[in-house]
Amino acid sequence: MRGASVLLETTADSLTGIAAWAVGIMTALGGPGAALLIALENLFPPLPSEVFLPLAGFSAGTGSSSMTVLSAILWCTSGSVAGAWALYGIGAWLGRERTRRILAKMPLVKTSDIDRTEAFFQRWGGWTVFTGRMVPVFRSLISIPAGITRMNPWQFTLLTTAGAAIWNTILIGAGYLLGANWTVVEGYVDVFLETGDSRLRGCSGLVHRRQAAQFEAHCATAAGSHIFSPRHRG
Repeated sequence: MRGASVLLETTADSLTGIAAWAVGIMTALGGPGAALLIALENLFPPLPSEVFLPLAGFSAGTGSSSMTVLSAILWCTSGSVAGAWALYGIGAWLGRERTRRILAKMPLVKTSDIDRTEAFFQRWGGWTVFTGRMVPVFRSLISIPAGITRMNPWQFTLLTTAGAAIWNTILIGAGYLLGANWTVVEGYVDVFLETGDSRLRGCSGLVHRRQAAQFEAHCATAAGSHIFSPRHRG
């Protein structure tokens, strides 16, 4: 048993790059460190949840941090909600155009990703906040149109928490079970992304042709109000 533990610790020590940085934070700060990483991943979409979350499970399994699998899930979900709320607030405060300009300048964030996220939100409404938490990049950007349109705060929080908890549980659990082979998770996420991306692209084209004007009008109306709408249609 001790030999296995030493092997796991040696594997953790052999990590490099962003993986080593993430494990270092989780080792030093424990659960709050994991929450911080996931909050940052929400705020800066290029940061990869498909790396951070399996690493949280990996860290819990190796004993290199003070986290258990359950505490890792709880801390990471709290980080997801905090990051999502920050982006919701930015969207509500800055409005559609200024937020788009800021996002377009971020590394690895494409304008087409922003367009598809807006289109999907406009087409399916609040439920995209739940389903979107399970798609990297989209999981961050979906908070922007929710904030711009002043989606009901309680509904936003509930759907964000539920969606993030499911996604976090799957990836953290996979990292815990796979151990040193945690990088396998990335391959499965890539396949999931390719499938989801093609569907989002089709939805985006349809919605932007038919509903772009309505969405912009909705954003303009919301921007002129200082009171959160009690309900979000969709």
